Amino acid sequence: MPGPRIVLIGPPGSGKSTVALELARWLGVARRDTDDDVAARAGKSIPDIFLEDGEAAFRALERVAVGEALSENDGVLSLGGGAILDELTQSRLVDYVSAGGQVVFLDVSLAQAAPRVGLNRARPLLVGNPRQQWKALMDARRPVYERLATRTVVTDGISPSAVAQQILDEEV
Repeated sequence: MPGPRIVLIGPPGSGKSTVALELARWLGVARRDTDDDVAARAGKSIPDIFLEDGEAAFRALERVAVGEALSENDGVLSLGGGAILDELTQSRLVDYVSAGGQVVFLDVSLAQAAPRVGLNRARPLLVGNPRQQWKALMDARRPVYERLATRTVVTDGISPSAVAQQILDEEV
């Protein structure tokens, strides 16, 4: 099957980037993060993209990054938390799953995500009241995460290594 071995989706604070690193290390494959790809392509940080160019510009860059990563990466891919809101990205993920790909939704409670996300201004969509913003984002995104995922792993109270191990133990 062409494409990534595993794609990770989930909200900010779920551990996507860290778990992707663990999985890639254990599988001996590359790790790719679409947030990193967007920042590299833009030549600036994600908060700067949001501030200087706006969310629409960020989402356009993200759409391209996801498409490229799904076609070019054969390792572990982590998507930015909001990437799944784009209809083309949703369609690409459905096609990827239809071809035998695995999309793992890393689910996390607000109580566990809050300390991980904190008041980090590097997360532009959580500026203001991060807990309230995170909950609103998750309420809107949860149905999409659940629909796109081939399985869900709850990351509450377990280490990134344990999450990676759980994913590998269940790998098809």
